[in-house]
Amino acid sequence: MGKRKDIVEYIVALINEFAKKYGLNDAQAYKYISQFNGIELIEKHYEIMHTLDFSETVASLAIYCKRQGGELI
Repeated sequence: MGKRKDIVEYIVALINEFAKKYGLNDAQAYKYISQFNGIELIEKHYEIMHTLDFSETVASLAIYCKRQGGELI
């Protein structure tokens, strides 16, 4: 369960930072990221993403969501 727990904790932290950056609450950020397949992206690329700077990852996640139809940025 160790790696899965790490991934979940990382996703929660990333959602929190995403919410702060875009003026959302955590639930809104989760809904937005989830709606535009961001959770799947994080899970798929966790091994790389968790080594990057959080602000860089948040920005990349926002760009990814926009490419999937999101309108936050």
